[in-house]
Amino acid sequence: MKKIFALILAATLALSLAACGDGGADADEKSEGVMTHDEYIAADVDTQVVVETYVQAKQSWWEDKATVYTQDKDGAYFLYNMACSEEDYAKLTPGTKIKVTGYKSEWSGEVEIIDATFEILEGNYVAEPLDVTSLLGTDDLIKHQNEYVSFKGMTVEASKDADGNDVAFLYNYDGSGQDGSDLYFNVSLNGQTYTFTVESYLCDSSTEVYSAVKNLKIGDKIDLEGYLYWYEGVNPHIISVKSAG
Repeated sequence: MKKIFALILAATLALSLAACGDGGADADEKSEGVMTHDEYIAADVDTQVVVETYVQAKQSWWEDKATVYTQDKDGAYFLYNMACSEEDYAKLTPGTKIKVTGYKSEWSGEVEIIDATFEILEGNYVAEPLDVTSLLGTDDLIKHQNEYVSFKGMTVEASKDADGNDVAFLYNYDGSGQDGSDLYFNVSLNGQTYTFTVESYLCDSSTEVYSAVKNLKIGDKIDLEGYLYWYEGVNPHIISVKSAG
């Protein structure tokens, strides 16, 4: 009797531990015919891909097309102009699990899924930011493309406006914009400078991060969070800027 009870107890404990794992089994398991993240990375550009992933943030919706940042426990997927009704767009809240069928594409170094459709599944997962500060300037950084990441202790460097003046940020990459445009700003670490962006569709002029960047001063030390977007090199879409503490 004791042996049977011990077996039952052990089985119950094993099930409990499985259910309490980081994100639960739901964040790891893939349905039949769905790629793992490694299989997605290995797939050729312009080939069809099928992935299951979780909404992390929504960039935009326009004319029944949505652009969405998504991620699972193994990596991230940027969904560009995915077919999506306005009603379904409202359902894509952070953590929502979706199955996506589309085509792998690359644009100026950014790997994304285009011409996609999706269906909402049961499940929920919201990623914590991964600190990739130490990976800046290394070949390993791109392995985390499109993931939710953080950068610590960065120094704000000067950008040049249209008149050649040193400024802490620019409206658009060349200073041609105005309030409400994308914000571009330079930050450095260990003698190397990188250009980061506040993407106005993702974080418009009413957001805290937009105001924070507008208030930056050259030389400020800051911590940042955002999505590891790529454009001719690393060009994160930043959603949080705070003074380095």
